[in-house]
Amino acid sequence: MMMLPECPYCHQADRLLEELMREEQRYRAVSVRRVDESAEPEFAGTLDYYYVPAFYVEGEKMMEGIPTKEKVRAVLERALH
Repeated sequence: MMMLPECPYCHQADRLLEELMREEQRYRAVSVRRVDESAEPEFAGTLDYYYVPAFYVEGEKMMEGIPTKEKVRAVLERALH
């Protein structure tokens, strides 16, 4: 998950991740790496996104921008397969 510490949508995505992991035990098997784009600009520059949060699974962009529960659920589902 590409993010910025001051981004309210990144905080929203974190809350949704936590909520979904509480609701569905199988989602707890997914390890989410949070990458602060301001702390890792070289890595961030290798990815194709404009908005944070941006979720990638195995190098494929799955979601970008304003998160919803359904979008975050889709990321977790993809990560499990």
